[in-house]
Amino acid sequence: VEKSAVSTSTQVPDEFDRNVPRICGVCGDKATGFHFNAMTCEGCKGFFRRSMKRKASFTCPFNGSCTITKDNRRHCQACRLKRCLDIGMMKEFILTDEEVQRKKELIQRRKDEEAQREAQKPRLSEEQRSIIDTLVDAHHKTYDDSYSDFSRFRPPVREGPVTRSASRAASLHSLSDASSDSFSHSPESGDRKMNLSSLLMMYQEQGLSSSPDSKEDEGTSLSMLPHLADLVSYSIQKVIGFAKTIPGFRELTAEDQIALLKSSAIEVIMLRSNQSFSLEDMSWSCGGPEFKYCVNDVTKAGHSLELLEPLVKFQVGLKKLNLHEEEHVLLMAICLLSPDRPGVQDHERVEALQDRISEVLQAYICAHHPGGRLLYAKMIQKLADLRSLNEEHSKQYRSLSFQPEHSMQLTPLVLEVFGGQVT
Repeated sequence: VEKSAVSTSTQVPDEFDRNVPRICGVCGDKATGFHFNAMTCEGCKGFFRRSMKRKASFTCPFNGSCTITKDNRRHCQACRLKRCLDIGMMKEFILTDEEVQRKKELIQRRKDEEAQREAQKPRLSEEQRSIIDTLVDAHHKTYDDSYSDFSRFRPPVREGPVTRSASRAASLHSLSDASSDSFSHSPESGDRKMNLSSLLMMYQEQGLSSSPDSKEDEGTSLSMLPHLADLVSYSIQKVIGFAKTIPGFRELTAEDQIALLKSSAIEVIMLRSNQSFSLEDMSWSCGGPEFKYCVNDVTKAGHSLELLEPLVKFQVGLKKLNLHEEEHVLLMAICLLSPDRPGVQDHERVEALQDRISEVLQAYICAHHPGGRLLYAKMIQKLADLRSLNEEHSKQYRSLSFQPEHSMQLTPLVLEVFGGQVT
C-alpha cells in the first residue's frame, strides 16, 4: 500500500492541473508548492530543512512504518523524514544561511528598484491633465465624426459643369444653419470687446445679405469648388470653436486671436482632416461614398498637384505616427498658437501659451507613449511641413480668388480668412 501511495503522490500531471487541490506528499495537508523537489506544505518543508541542517538522526518507537497525517505528523519524526525522502525531497536543494540571506537581499533589491522606477516614471500634473481634458473635449464638440453636416453643403459635383442656381439654396441653408452652431451662440458673445463668436456671426450675416445673385455660370470647370468651399468654410468655423477653448487663447487681444486664426486655419484644417484620411486608398472618407474625397476631387476645386502631392505625403506621414487623440489635439493647439504668425502683436504672450502646451505634449509622450522618444521632434517637423503647405495653398488660393467666376463660389468666411481682396 505504501508503495502505491508514494507513486501517486509524485505524479506530475495532477500537480499542474489548476483545478486539482494541491496536497502535501508527506502528511496530506494543503500544499503551498514545490519545496526541495517535492510538493509539500509549509510545515513539512520546515521540518525537512531543520532535520537536514541539524543532521538529525531519528528512531521510530514503533516498527518504522507509521502513516503520517496532518494531525499526527509530530508524533514520529523518523517516519516523517523517511516519507520526505520517499517522495523525492533532496537536501541538495536546501540553501545555506548565506544563500538564503543573499536571496532575500536580491528580492528586496528588486522590490526597491521597481519602486524607484515607479517613482521616477514621468507623471502629468493636475494642471497638465486638465489642459488635455479641455482640448480633447473641445475637439469632440467641434469634430463630428459622423460628418452629418456635409449633406447641408452645396452638393459635390464630380463631372461636368456646375450650375450655380441649382445649388444656391443649399448654400444659403448651410450658412444660416451654421450660424446656429453651438459655438457661435455661446454666452461669451455678449462680451464688450469684439470676440470671435460675434466676428463669425458677422461674416455669416454679410454672406447672407451680399452673396452675388449671378446668372448661370458659363460651364466652369471647377465642379467641386462650391462643395469644397462650403466644407472649408464649415471647417474654419469648427477651428474657431476649438481655438476659443485653448487655455489662454480668449485672454489674447481680439486682433491677435484673429491674426492667429487667419494664418493657421488652413494648417489646422489639414491636421484635423487626418482623422478621416485613409492609408488604404489615400483619400479622405467623411461618411458615405458621396463624401469620399480623392486628390482628383480637389483638383476640381482649383488646386494643382504642387499642393496636393505634398499634402497627401504629409497626411501619410502624420497617419503613420499613430498619434493618440491627446497628442493630435495638443498638436493642433501648438499649431494655432504660433507666435511668429503675421500680424501677431504680443509675441511673448502667445509664445508663453505655446510653450505651456508644448510642455504638456512632451510630458504626455513621456508618460503615455511607449517608445515615443523621437515622437515630439517628428511632430514638430510636421508643423514645419504645414508651413510650406500653407504657403502653396495661399499661392493657389490667390490665383483662384482673382477670377471672379471662381471667387463668387467661395463663402464670405473663406474670403475673409484666406485674405481674398476680391470685391
